[in-house]
Amino acid sequence: MKNLKSFINTFILINVISRNVYAKPNIVIIMADDLGFNDVSFHGSSEIPTPNIDALAYNGVILNRFYTPPLCTPSRSSFMTGKYPSKIGMHEFVIPSDEPWGLPLEEKIMPEYFKEAGYKTALIGKWHLGFYKKAYTPTMRGFDSFFGYLGPYIGYYDYTLKMHDRNYSRGYDMRRNLKVNHIKQPKRYATDLFTDEAVNLISKHDTKDPLFLVLSHLAPHAGNEFPDNPLEAPVEEIKKFDYIKDPKRRTLAAMISVMDQGIGRVVTALNDKGIMNETIILFYSDNGGPTEGQHSTAASNHPLRGQKGTAYEGGCRVVACIYSPLIKRPQRVSNDFMYVTDLLKLFTTAASIETDDESLDSVNQWETISEGLKSPRQEILYNIENAVGYSAIMYDGWKLINGSENMNTNTWIGVSGFENVNVSFRSYIKKVFESEAAKSLPKLSAVTIKEMRAAATVTCENSEHSRDVKSTTGLKLFEIINDPCEQHDLVNAYDEKVSFLVALLENHIQNVVPSKRKLMDPNCDPAHFNYTWTWWQEVDESTSNHSYKDTLISIAIAISALFVIFLLIQGTRTKKAFQK
Repeated sequence: MKNLKSFINTFILINVISRNVYAKPNIVIIMADDLGFNDVSFHGSSEIPTPNIDALAYNGVILNRFYTPPLCTPSRSSFMTGKYPSKIGMHEFVIPSDEPWGLPLEEKIMPEYFKEAGYKTALIGKWHLGFYKKAYTPTMRGFDSFFGYLGPYIGYYDYTLKMHDRNYSRGYDMRRNLKVNHIKQPKRYATDLFTDEAVNLISKHDTKDPLFLVLSHLAPHAGNEFPDNPLEAPVEEIKKFDYIKDPKRRTLAAMISVMDQGIGRVVTALNDKGIMNETIILFYSDNGGPTEGQHSTAASNHPLRGQKGTAYEGGCRVVACIYSPLIKRPQRVSNDFMYVTDLLKLFTTAASIETDDESLDSVNQWETISEGLKSPRQEILYNIENAVGYSAIMYDGWKLINGSENMNTNTWIGVSGFENVNVSFRSYIKKVFESEAAKSLPKLSAVTIKEMRAAATVTCENSEHSRDVKSTTGLKLFEIINDPCEQHDLVNAYDEKVSFLVALLENHIQNVVPSKRKLMDPNCDPAHFNYTWTWWQEVDESTSNHSYKDTLISIAIAISALFVIFLLIQGTRTKKAFQK
């Protein structure tokens, strides 16, 4: 009996140990859309408080030199594949809803790795990697479930997209898996809708399988342009920011605040489910914020130079932080270089999933994050944009920009985030301590917050002291470790550095594949499909609503068929009469 009891205890102990060693962590990736570098409060400004995001950041690791391509589709392509967008034809511009192209089907993407490893995979929110054919949509590419929209953006309350530079009808864009999902009135604010879905999915998740969840927010991307109001938020939320003078930025603050509150709810859901200890949570933005121009939101990338769409730091150096009880050295700021492609190997390594594709541009950053080891990444290819005519690369802190994309946004634009704020540090600390996320996380000290916030705040000399030099080659050179705001162009001072980086860039240019981008196809018009955006090169009868022209063609075919039948009958009668 004693031996039996000992055997049972040993068996239980081995089972517990094996579960701890071999259990695969849950992966939760929360992606903001067009969030400015300075539009979270852990980067130093309290103008837009983000206490839930900050609580995650201070309990985990702030990834203070995290980079992405400067536009949405290239960035999301790199995230999904672990490859530079120029190597897979996804480097030029974004995918408007009327263009028939997408992330190449031959590319294996992140959810497929996790699904093969036994994970339940889910995408909530934005896709924007092509949908002109059904094969390009999320549930056909490794996601077990999808709830969200296929295109670049939607209205926050009506879930439609209207291309105001095209003569198409307004189209509804909200789906559950492959089916159009019509939300009952009154319409739920999109950010809350996606948070609700994430919380519900977590609460119902069967914990016998690990979870891979991508919560890809619409916020704070602009919605439909004029005559619609592109920036939308609940009125009561906007009122909280009456101290912000610019009405556009005031609404942006409300949009970010709602997203932040939703992230707190997601953290609570993970804790209530009892899976927080086996979960890794990453929060980051797909690219920098758009201060001016198309789909602008009055975002602040201060003090960085440039904005979304540029190769300067304001377009490519993004907000990012990661939290997990599995991180061995938490509560610190990492200034190691990381690129969005690295997320593939970061998460597959953490989950003990093999990635044997030698063409990947992903390096394993898990030990860098968890243990504080030096990052293996020395090089960052920001992007190669042939259509616009620019490219940029960094090696060991030296950054080369070749060409220029937009002179109006290549400079230092937008607010600092300190003009409208009169919030004491004590008040800020209180917000973080009382946030919903903080209630499910380890207790923080005010000293830790103060030290980490200071370490994560980028400071530069006044931009009026900047020095851009005239170059006959169209090149610019910056030493971004000591000059993060790209104020001092050193292109004429370091010939060897320039030559080395030009050669490095040329090597990447040799590997550029032709862009997958195709011209617009008017057959996409939502008017043909019950005023819904859908795949249009494979007609789905459940959503199709043929146009007037299609109807006329159908009638003509039917009449022609009847006429042929009539002629056959008449011919038969004539033949019989002749035989008589």
